[in-house]
Amino acid sequence: MRYELYYWSSIQGRGEFVRLALEEASAPYVDVARTRDGEERMLALLDNEGLACPPFAPPFLRAGKRIIGQTANILLFLGNRHGLAPATEAGRLWTHQLQLTFADFLVEVHDTHHPIAAGLYYEEQRREAKRRSADFLANRVPKYFGYFERVLASNPGGPAHLAGARLSYADLSLFQVVAGMTYAFPKVTARFPRRYPHLMALHARVAKRPRIAAYLASERRIPFNQDGIFRHYAELDR
Repeated sequence: MRYELYYWSSIQGRGEFVRLALEEASAPYVDVARTRDGEERMLALLDNEGLACPPFAPPFLRAGKRIIGQTANILLFLGNRHGLAPATEAGRLWTHQLQLTFADFLVEVHDTHHPIAAGLYYEEQRREAKRRSADFLANRVPKYFGYFERVLASNPGGPAHLAGARLSYADLSLFQVVAGMTYAFPKVTARFPRRYPHLMALHARVAKRPRIAAYLASERRIPFNQDGIFRHYAELDR
């Protein structure tokens, strides 16, 4: 099956978690918005009132006649089809639970630079962003990353993976979270290897996987930038 991924053409954002899974699975796909008139086609689908299960917002995936929205939901679908999730129902639910936790984390990351409103420029909420980022780095990051470190350390399949003894889409997503934090908060993440050794080791292993390494080195990988979820403002990195 040749998938169609619909997401914004200039940012990694939530769509990147889907891209990583598709790349690791070596699944044929088109990043529609990066093709000619692709973004217009994406917006037309969002406005299509005739769809039985219309997506709320990008990312969404067309798989045959199905249109599947929400990052965690897309990964639940792809994980089952491409061996990126455990074989048991309990394992699949656990992996999905981890992905939903990543979704919660992304909301908090976004709020470090847009704590008041997404429709305002960063410069219009800079003071609030400084306060929000200080709390995020002091309290929320240790809570999330400490949790993922414990999950890795206690995984019955070994600390190389979050769920089971094989790579899952949750591992790919944790890689992306660490990569994003390294871009957005390099001073803070410089202390991560000592605090979260299992987590950082997983990040390094995923980056070296042949298909992921090839993707990261290709033009298909959109660079981090100041329009995505992870943004670097030096004044927030403390």
